[in-house]
Amino acid sequence: MSEAAAVAVTAQAEQPPHPFVEFWRYFRANRGALMGLGVIGVLAFAALAADVISPHPPNHQYRDAFLVPPAWADGGSLRFPFGTDDIGRDMLSRIIHGARVSLSIGALVVTIALASGIALGLVAGFSRGILDIVIMRAMDVMLTLPSLLLAIVVVAILGPSLTNAALAVVIVTLPHYVRLTRAAVLSELTKDYVTASRISGAGRSRLMFATVLPNCMAPLIVQATLGFSTAVLDLAALGFLGMGAQPPTPEWGTMLADALQFIQRAWWVVTFPGLAILMTVLAFNLMGDGLRDALDPRLKR
Repeated sequence: MSEAAAVAVTAQAEQPPHPFVEFWRYFRANRGALMGLGVIGVLAFAALAADVISPHPPNHQYRDAFLVPPAWADGGSLRFPFGTDDIGRDMLSRIIHGARVSLSIGALVVTIALASGIALGLVAGFSRGILDIVIMRAMDVMLTLPSLLLAIVVVAILGPSLTNAALAVVIVTLPHYVRLTRAAVLSELTKDYVTASRISGAGRSRLMFATVLPNCMAPLIVQATLGFSTAVLDLAALGFLGMGAQPPTPEWGTMLADALQFIQRAWWVVTFPGLAILMTVLAFNLMGDGLRDALDPRLKR
């Protein structure tokens, strides 16, 4: 090998890996995060293809199949793999369509809360005056109230519906994003690259969105992932209390509330919606832990 070729090979070997390659290497080292990502992928596919893969329409009532057990239980039928509920609706189809409702509303809640929290956190972090005090004290007041209780109060004022439940969850999760964004902004403002940008003539908007915000996104991405599981859980809780999605919408919390009276003689109508909530929340928590380990340089080995 010539000297020039050897130098080229050495230089290529010394080049740092692509940021995405490095992130994936740390992320895949966490087996729990990979499992969570796999479960989320399955749920996302089920939500997108619910109309294709569900064996029956979610709200169709089969009058000859009330409380049919799952296919593997005594009296079960392959026609209804997860059994039916008290009015003859297929449980598997309703759970699949429930994934669409929970994931879509959860994504909407996290997106709105994250965008609003970033905007308020940036304003609070850069203003450092009366506006900062007003914003943060309002967030502190919201954090003093139990999140579910505050969500119930909001829905009670606006009226029970899936839209109002989503708005209530946005309100109760907003303070976490605001406080996290403000803390990250204050940390970044003390660094030399921000001072250099100011000296070079960068305006406040450029400092906010082009200089500081990209360096604050790692903890916000982790918080958004963990917040997704919180949003799904809170929406299910409001649905269980009758203040979220209203029947016959196939939402997991509402399905639990409707089936609670049959828990002793028809265990499947309660078990499968509860398992769907459990698996979804656990999957997002596991993936959030993996993202935290992969994005935080202090946790990298």
